[in-house]
Amino acid sequence: MSLTEFATNWINDWNSHDFEKILSHYSDDLEITTPMIKIALGSETGTLKGKITVANYWQAALKKFPDLHFELIEVTESVNSVAIYYKSVMNKRAIEVMFFNDQGKVNKMIAFYTS
Repeated sequence: MSLTEFATNWINDWNSHDFEKILSHYSDDLEITTPMIKIALGSETGTLKGKITVANYWQAALKKFPDLHFELIEVTESVNSVAIYYKSVMNKRAIEVMFFNDQGKVNKMIAFYTS
């Protein structure tokens, strides 16, 4: 699967709100960093570690944004990583940089948002 196909599937899975499909992209040792964590949880670092911890955060986010819908704008590729530029919640633009482990699962993700 190309990284462009991965990005399209990732967007579609989030838009489906099918939590099993969403989680299928990620490894158990997932680490995410996003300003949304700082806003939602008041976390100093904006980082969460572990797929279960992240899943709990995302489930709460999906409840808060039941009409969540992403629109893919652009995909850029690097070594074992992809940057997905998309329209996110609250009309924000986001870039998520995702790094893949040897099994092709995302094990680290850093998100950037427009203010």
